[in-house]
Amino acid sequence: MQNAISDMLAATSVLQQTATDIRNRKVNWQPYLQSQMISQEDFNFIVAFDVPDAAQRENLIQSNRLQCAQTFLNLLGHVSKDTTLQYVLVLIDDMLQEDRTRVEIFHEYANKKGESVWGPFLNLLNRQDGFITNMASRIIAKIACWSQAPMERSDLHFYLTWLKDQLRMQNNEYIQSVARCLQMMLRIDEYRFAFISVDGISTLLSVLQGRVNFQVQYQLIFCIWVLTFNPLLAEKMNKFNVIPILADILSDSVKEKVTRIILAVFRNLIEKPNDQQVAKEHCIAMVQCKVLKQLQILEQRKFDDEDVTSDIEFLTERLQSSVQDLSSFDEYATEVKSGRLEWSPVHKSKFWRENAHRLNEKNYELLRILIHLLETNKDPLVLSVASYDIGEYVRHYPRGKHVIEQLGGKQLVMQLLAHEDPNVRYEALLAVQKLMVHNWEYLGRQLEKEQSTDKTGSQKPPQVAGKA
Repeated sequence: MQNAISDMLAATSVLQQTATDIRNRKVNWQPYLQSQMISQEDFNFIVAFDVPDAAQRENLIQSNRLQCAQTFLNLLGHVSKDTTLQYVLVLIDDMLQEDRTRVEIFHEYANKKGESVWGPFLNLLNRQDGFITNMASRIIAKIACWSQAPMERSDLHFYLTWLKDQLRMQNNEYIQSVARCLQMMLRIDEYRFAFISVDGISTLLSVLQGRVNFQVQYQLIFCIWVLTFNPLLAEKMNKFNVIPILADILSDSVKEKVTRIILAVFRNLIEKPNDQQVAKEHCIAMVQCKVLKQLQILEQRKFDDEDVTSDIEFLTERLQSSVQDLSSFDEYATEVKSGRLEWSPVHKSKFWRENAHRLNEKNYELLRILIHLLETNKDPLVLSVASYDIGEYVRHYPRGKHVIEQLGGKQLVMQLLAHEDPNVRYEALLAVQKLMVHNWEYLGRQLEKEQSTDKTGSQKPPQVAGKA
């Protein structure tokens, strides 16, 4: 019972709690009329509207649709006092919450005036007061999601960028409200692609990797879940390392709602892609991230939600099936793409004898990832394994040294000779030796050719191409 109460409180955002206080703080509109900050007709409307009786408000809106929009927008434009602006925004939000179709009132007014429906609300995002900016954001999301006309591209880009920046803000007390707006927006397909274009997925994942409470965890993973309903986005998703990050959260999760939404994401990543090869890669990535082990643990628990049980059964079956079909190269490719290299069985000389040439596939995709890891990763284990793999590639593929040099890998390996970790230095040294030995073998062959030429009487000196 105590847990249920704490969960309920966690789900109640700071915005909702503050809005409750603001509703009880009635505004005296008379001074605004006397100071001519609002017109007589705006005054008449807001006084008649600002009553507890929902039926009275409904009748007023029905008979004065344009006046309703005009009064609210005039108040937003002419009132500067934060507490009054807060109150006006709560009135607008409550009005829309009572009846979603009322969002069209603002479109009708904007069309009649030839103005943007978004401008007055987007301008409020620049205010200093956190409640004002986040309540304006909530209203924007409702108009964008509930009206027949979608949000235009430039305004949409501005708004989604603002939401993204708010997610990244340190210690943002309104983060639940920001996430709630995204949960609404990402249900609409065209908004999903716009969110991708502002680097939205990376933002969601970087926040999830930080320290956030379970409610925010749930909301952000919900955003990822709705994105995966689009087959194209489901196919691209693991390029952002979604599976390893969610697998880590799954292993630590104690809240059923978080577990449930992660399993739903994993299921979509297998079911939704049109390209079955991508679905297979997602399965392998989940196996690599020890999701099967987590599923075995979850099978022992009792869940009230039948969807959770169904998802556990589905995922267990698909992942076990993929394990049986798994080639060592599939396993290696998935590990490299995850960026989480470890001394797994695929890092053996037998693997390299059989598969070194396959690292040339897809324009050296896996080699490029290994080299990128050498450049950007800070984990000594990852750097050690990546150095070892590059050395083995050079050792078992005749043109390996040339390829590694062309891709900029040789310089990066040599820099690791000065790394603070002794294991990294050791593996980097071995890799450099393999790079150099390969070079000396090349020169050795040139010398053999020279000796052979001398024996046949040719006086032409040999030419050695490339770097020594």
